[in-house]
Amino acid sequence: MPWSCTTPAKKETGLILRPPYGRLSGVKLLVLNCHEAWIHQLGVLGAELDIVTGLPGRYTKGWDTRMRPLPAGARTLTLNDVRTLGAQYDCVINHNITDLLDTKFMDAPKLLVLHETLEGRMAQQDAEFDAREMRAMLNAYLASVGGHAVAISRSKAKSWGVTHVVVHNSADADAYLPRTGDVACGLRVANHITSKRVFLAWDFHEEALVGLPMRIVGHNPDMPNVEAAADWDDLKRMLASHRFLVHTADPRFEDGFNMSVLEAMAAGMPVLTNRHPTTIVEHGVTGLLAETPAKMRANAERLLGDVDFATELGANARRHIERHFSADRFRVEFTKALQEARKKWARRRGKAAAHAR
Repeated sequence: MPWSCTTPAKKETGLILRPPYGRLSGVKLLVLNCHEAWIHQLGVLGAELDIVTGLPGRYTKGWDTRMRPLPAGARTLTLNDVRTLGAQYDCVINHNITDLLDTKFMDAPKLLVLHETLEGRMAQQDAEFDAREMRAMLNAYLASVGGHAVAISRSKAKSWGVTHVVVHNSADADAYLPRTGDVACGLRVANHITSKRVFLAWDFHEEALVGLPMRIVGHNPDMPNVEAAADWDDLKRMLASHRFLVHTADPRFEDGFNMSVLEAMAAGMPVLTNRHPTTIVEHGVTGLLAETPAKMRANAERLLGDVDFATELGANARRHIERHFSADRFRVEFTKALQEARKKWARRRGKAAAHAR
């Protein structure tokens, strides 16, 4: 299958490179479903997307339309469908070691996207293996299949130690509704909070905001009066109307920002967060930082009582996303990652062919 897109090209090592990396066409990608909000970003590539659903360990068997609609040009199928159809893919996008093993039968370029820190993964699974051994095993496996790894943040790349390449998540500010901020209530968007209390610094969140107007949105069936948004449009309405977003995270396991922070800022919301070494929030400019729960509570009370200040911070937050986390940046970085995956796969195949002779 040809590798092509809509801007002029030059050839290099058998691949077609096309700065400034316009939309791809004639490219077919297979991606295992991990998180609808992240996969939805792939729509900006303009490629044909096959999304594998029905994977074990997820709370839903199919694509969760409450999170995002299917990206343009995408369809869903199962791994059994992939085996039966025998389609050829320009790249297979994996999100963890299990995905790599599940797609081992496929002779195609492999891209591993690291969404978690190794420390966080080990803590979630109560793992007893040595982190250095895990890094060495993953490095060896990627080399054996000619795979390429990227991370969604610098801290996650550093944690795993198998790549220095970062493909930053994005949010398209033009995709969100005009900002009002007329609902004097904070918003928290998070799934599976109970199992992630430590990672989300939930004790900090609860101590800071107990008794204040707060709405929690996400898949948390064990939490009373907490529901996921009906769909992406419903979430957009909440982002447009609520006064601020809250994000807390334990620096040992998680970044100081995530997709919900990016989309809230893109929608013009200020963000309240605990002070964190990797936060993208600038205190007094795009949101407010807090060293203690008491300080976060004071910050929340200030924004609840001052819609004009919240609006000013939110406008700055939107501009920050437009400059640093745009869909164009994601398209460029991800296209480079796909091309690197294809190069490594081609080199591995060349070596295998040479050894066979």
